[in-house]
Amino acid sequence: MIRDFIQAARLRTLPLASACVLTGGALAAAAGTEQARFTPLFAGCLLTVVLLQVLANFANDLGDFTNGADRAEGHQRSDRAVASGRISAAQMKRAVVTAAALALLVGISTVVWAAGDHILGVLFWIGMGILSIGAAYTYTAGNRPYGYSGLGDISVLVFFGLAGVAGTAALITGTFAAVWILPSLSMGLFSVSVLNLNNLRDHTTDAVTGKHTLVVRMGFDRGKVYHALLLGGAWGSLLAFWALDAGGPWHGKLWYGLFALVHIKHLALVFRTQDPAELDGELKKVALSTFAISLFLFLSATA
Repeated sequence: MIRDFIQAARLRTLPLASACVLTGGALAAAAGTEQARFTPLFAGCLLTVVLLQVLANFANDLGDFTNGADRAEGHQRSDRAVASGRISAAQMKRAVVTAAALALLVGISTVVWAAGDHILGVLFWIGMGILSIGAAYTYTAGNRPYGYSGLGDISVLVFFGLAGVAGTAALITGTFAAVWILPSLSMGLFSVSVLNLNNLRDHTTDAVTGKHTLVVRMGFDRGKVYHALLLGGAWGSLLAFWALDAGGPWHGKLWYGLFALVHIKHLALVFRTQDPAELDGELKKVALSTFAISLFLFLSATA
């Protein structure tokens, strides 16, 4: 049973989820945050995001089964815990509640540590935390999952980009810099590209089950163009940030060039692919390269 829940938690998704906190932590460190404040707040943000991602994965497993996405081909998927019968729907609901409670507990503790006696600040960040939990659950679960209406992309951009990166930096530092929007957009767009790649792979099944992702709405070929725009926008935002923050501790840019080449090669494969199933192996490539970019930023600012 424990092994089944670990599989349902989809640990391979955690590096991408942590990329926003690593980038936000890099911005906070570059801003000169004292170590005594930085370390516990960064750890709290990272643990909260990990718990939110586990919550989202549990809810996705439950929601896709409940809404029929895991039964589109007339058989139960063996790689999903609820659809395969290894975990009952009731057990998964309890796991979702547990993950949500832990995320809320860790998140509130981190916020209280950061904001201290600034009540309005505490209330604002707690509200953001509750909103994040709600977004993680209702993506594919609940009566009207917004992921089935093509709204997943904007949600990922907000929570894995703007809120995840700039929010982490603002919480740790207690301030905000407008230039942080650029790396926030970069990480958000990289994350959306992973979601879009998943939607490109699954667009046929999604259309059958009524999961109207943006790829289903725009079509497979236009979805490829959209994918290129996402990656191009992510790199453009990152380059603009480096140009505006030229005095920052950002070094090793030649290494980033290697990641850019990986993405260029990836795009070439995407555009010549006609069988969506061939894109499955590309998911790990884009997700891990995004994590590596965020890790490089973090090490540049903290090493």
